[in-house]
Amino acid sequence: MIDWKIQGEELANCNCNFGCPCQFGVLPTTGNCEAVVVYDIQTGHYGDTKLDGLRAAGVYYWPGPIHEGNGSMQLIIDDSASADQRAALESIMTGQETEEMATMWFVFSAMCPTKHETLSAPIELDWNREERTGKAKVGNIFNVEVGPIPNIVTGAPHRVSIQLPNGFEFRHAEMASGRAKTTAGELSMSFDSTHAHLAKLNLTGRGVAA
Repeated sequence: MIDWKIQGEELANCNCNFGCPCQFGVLPTTGNCEAVVVYDIQTGHYGDTKLDGLRAAGVYYWPGPIHEGNGSMQLIIDDSASADQRAALESIMTGQETEEMATMWFVFSAMCPTKHETLSAPIELDWNREERTGKAKVGNIFNVEVGPIPNIVTGAPHRVSIQLPNGFEFRHAEMASGRAKTTAGELSMSFDSTHAHLAKLNLTGRGVAA
């Protein structure tokens, strides 16, 4: 197995209620699952290929819960990536060179028999995990914006975080409210005031690193 590691930040927005039922082993809010995710790689490698400073994204759709499969996915790789870097990120994000069930990328890929052609695009982002605010623009493919969950009575920012000691994606994430819309690509989706999270990633082919 090729040795790889990625450290960075993730911003995700899906169509479910705040908190995301998947994190609690509960079925999706509306029955299906769809999401956009953006990754900001601070440091990383895949064998001898350096991945520092790159960005990537994904658009995912499942007709039911993720674990039932039959999903579709499309990856987007930073247009500044070299051919070797692009191949490395495609391998990691499709669960290759990874122990079974060790990362969310392995699970997502295994549950998506339909894999649309990977796209190349500029990925712009500006987010703050602690403040639960931010936005990202992935070429002309999708836009996503997040902010704090509002208090149901006062509207003031309501802070919630999730700890997953045995998670395959992150150990800690800040919950947020998000809205996203795809404008190109093979998968069409749009949602507003739904679950979002911002998390620090520290992943290897064996799972979340300590």
